[in-house]
Amino acid sequence: MSHDGIATRSVMRSVAFLGASALAVSVLAGCSDPDPAGKPLAGQDIAPAARAEIADGGTLHWAVDAVPETLNTFQSDADTTTTRIAQATLPSMFRFDAAGRPERNPAYLESAKVVETEPKQVVLYKLNQAAVWSDGREIGAADFAAQWRALSGKDSAYWTARNAGYDRIEKIQRGDNDLEVRVTFGQPYADWRSLFSPLYPKEVMGTPDSFNDGARRKLKVSAGPFLVKKIDRKDDEILLARNPRWWGERAKLNEIVLRAVPRDERAAALAAGDLDLAEIDPAAAKRIALAAPPRPQSPSAGGSATPLMGPQQRTLTSAQKRDRARFRGFEVRKSLEPAYTQLALNGGEGPLADERVRRGVARALDREKLAKLVLSPLGLPAEPVGSHLALAGQAAYADNSGAIGGQDTAEAQALLADAGWVPGGPVEKRKKGEKAAGSEADKPKKGSGSEKSEKDAGKKSEKESGKESEKKSDKDSDKDSEKESGKKDSAKDSEGGDDGTYIVGEDNKADGDEGEHLAQDGKQYGSKQLQQGGVPGAYAPQGTAAPAAVRPLAKDGKALTLRFVVPEGEGSQSLRTVADRIGTMLERVGIRTVISKVPDESYFKDHIASGQYDLALYSWPTSAYPATDARPIYAKPVPAADGSLNVEQNYTRVGTDQVDQLFDQAIATLDESESRSLIRKADSRIWAAAGSIPLYQRPQLTAARTNIANAGAFGFGTPLYEDMGFLKKGSGAPAPSSQG
Repeated sequence: MSHDGIATRSVMRSVAFLGASALAVSVLAGCSDPDPAGKPLAGQDIAPAARAEIADGGTLHWAVDAVPETLNTFQSDADTTTTRIAQATLPSMFRFDAAGRPERNPAYLESAKVVETEPKQVVLYKLNQAAVWSDGREIGAADFAAQWRALSGKDSAYWTARNAGYDRIEKIQRGDNDLEVRVTFGQPYADWRSLFSPLYPKEVMGTPDSFNDGARRKLKVSAGPFLVKKIDRKDDEILLARNPRWWGERAKLNEIVLRAVPRDERAAALAAGDLDLAEIDPAAAKRIALAAPPRPQSPSAGGSATPLMGPQQRTLTSAQKRDRARFRGFEVRKSLEPAYTQLALNGGEGPLADERVRRGVARALDREKLAKLVLSPLGLPAEPVGSHLALAGQAAYADNSGAIGGQDTAEAQALLADAGWVPGGPVEKRKKGEKAAGSEADKPKKGSGSEKSEKDAGKKSEKESGKESEKKSDKDSDKDSEKESGKKDSAKDSEGGDDGTYIVGEDNKADGDEGEHLAQDGKQYGSKQLQQGGVPGAYAPQGTAAPAAVRPLAKDGKALTLRFVVPEGEGSQSLRTVADRIGTMLERVGIRTVISKVPDESYFKDHIASGQYDLALYSWPTSAYPATDARPIYAKPVPAADGSLNVEQNYTRVGTDQVDQLFDQAIATLDESESRSLIRKADSRIWAAAGSIPLYQRPQLTAARTNIANAGAFGFGTPLYEDMGFLKKGSGAPAPSSQG
């Protein structure tokens, strides 16, 4: 769950921490279950095929968000495309299986295991004897040692974004022969499998200059089924070519072209034949799904093969009939991404600094309804996420949400009353644009920058395309689709003032189960770019009539009003709709929310990371190594030397000593079962502190030519680039336009 970026430092008063009485809850939900992790809610949807069924050759055109600024995944401005390139071109000692669990990568490792624990932990790597870099040199201990020195944190000349795990290594030595690498740890490290994935050659890691600059724009030496042949920044393309020195199964494709295409232009690019594979939003998925009947459910797809909810084929509009013709030969592959959307509660100041108020907010939420509204229209399993630290199927997962409890209006109101917030106090009606209770935020500044890891996900917001005729057709089709499903632009958005602020509950909107439709924000905030792309993650339907008014809560003459910050871009309409739904749920217990729309480019840096919000929605990816990757997200903020508060990545400012201690114990425990138990205990306490409330796993939707095999919605799994390709002719799928 790590995400590359610089820790934010800002001044704020201490947060309220979890009391001992609040911990009198069940530590583990379903602890009697021998495996509370369960299975993934949805498996991969990649149209699996045996290599014998795939043609040799061809070029796959694959949409990405941007041409990356760096090819070094350990630098702060690395993005999802950096990761995708590294997966195809560099060694990884371990990769992830379909359940998100690490597995040995046989292309590089014969074996890897802990061979000593006393007096020090020693891991022995036995390398595949055929593994070589593209210049012919064997992969060996010198490469491991160079990467350790660069990432250990001991030399500040290396501009690294993270060094977790590498800072625990004491030394690296050659084993009994050139194929053995002995790694000795100065401190026990449970997540040792997270290291050396990817592994860069010593030519990149050997000196600060080569690390900082040498691998930003090119990779001279690599060791994967593909290599970087060309980066064309003028045409926004990266060309990956088959690696002639690859010792594993020969890549089926000749080339992979990673083309930067804005998400709102991908449907047109697919229809024009410019793309073969692209992650898309639900609106585009609904259109493309018209062109191909639902495929039979494959064993790997799990619950993800259910069809998208959409119009009846017999009642298609003229625009939908055009779409069916334009997208013939494509289909939608879908799964759930290894990431979840959460409601963040800023405990650094204001009403939410009181743990009772945060818990009251949590008890007001109907997470099951939110998950259903988001995922059911996509034909995906609609279950709320039960952990901050893992997702269903991952080894550390257990549903610990019982530590906070489910939706309960009476309990929410009791918690708020205990904090002094009671109905009917003398409160003046707030004006639009007025600050929320406890918020120190001013009107957002337009045009301010954001952290790279957030900026890359958000900078491709909806905009006018230069392809006028193609875009006009797309927009017409989108409008017809919206009319058919009853979709309208949010009344709250249109009624907001020039400052982008409006109060939930003043326009007769409410959440409901009727009128469900596909919607997507097109953003992923707060995410380390470790997955196969930044798939968007907020969807929700329009509401229906408002419920009976509830008297607002007040304390000392001031209303309990929370500032809910959301991005204002066109691609974030549904994210704002989710905020509206949550606002309506809170209104039912007497909490008012002021929705404050801010520029996409400043959303994270100037509001989330700097603490200028009360409520916000953003996403975190989960990790197979939560003891390492999740700690900075939930660590207790500590004062820095300059008097500011070092929050690392804990943007809610809520942390406890107990959680920190449990993470420390989990990372130093080599017994995997005990480490998982400690992680689950930490998660239970994170729930009880109510700094963030996981809502639902993010959907992953990919448009693919029907004859592309072993590619699509990868879910938890690491893509196998050498197995991707086009099915042989005669398989029943149309011939690819890009096959050579």
